[in-house]
Amino acid sequence: MLTALDALAEEASGCTRCALSGSRTQVVFGSGAPNADLMFVGEGPGAEEDRQGLPFVGRSGQLLDRLLSQELGLDRSACYITNVVKCRPPENRDPKPDEIAACRPFLENQLESVDPKVVVTLGNFASKLLLDTDVGITRLRGQSYEFSGRHLVPTFHPAAALRGGGDVLACMRSDLVRAKRLMGG
Repeated sequence: MLTALDALAEEASGCTRCALSGSRTQVVFGSGAPNADLMFVGEGPGAEEDRQGLPFVGRSGQLLDRLLSQELGLDRSACYITNVVKCRPPENRDPKPDEIAACRPFLENQLESVDPKVVVTLGNFASKLLLDTDVGITRLRGQSYEFSGRHLVPTFHPAAALRGGGDVLACMRSDLVRAKRLMGG
């Protein structure tokens, strides 16, 4: 039986709402448990994600998997993982406002369908979009926010930890522990 999330993924697979559709290999819709208590929202797919059709499967995803295991005792299959934009921006550039706007209905429907208790935003784009703010991730992280009857925990994107080293990684660990507490763990 086709779930609402499956139907949404099928619709997204043929999306041509923005110019990103012209350069993608495939849509990277999302993956994981369709009724997860914990949802991660990143920025957009990279080259490896575009190739495989799955979010966070490159180096950033490997770090996210490790942090999930170490800080939450979870495997990625217990969470739902997606991005703000579903197609790879060329050369991994930042998504443009019209691209974000084109994908926003998909993200909003994913949030509604999965209905997680806690949403962890990974990096500036997801955090700013969902919190409707222009405040940067460095100032947003370190606390949780009420978000549509849920908790939202902003943290750094794993790519920032790969570039920024131990301090950024320690902040991410702390934020994931906060998410675990909010889930009741």
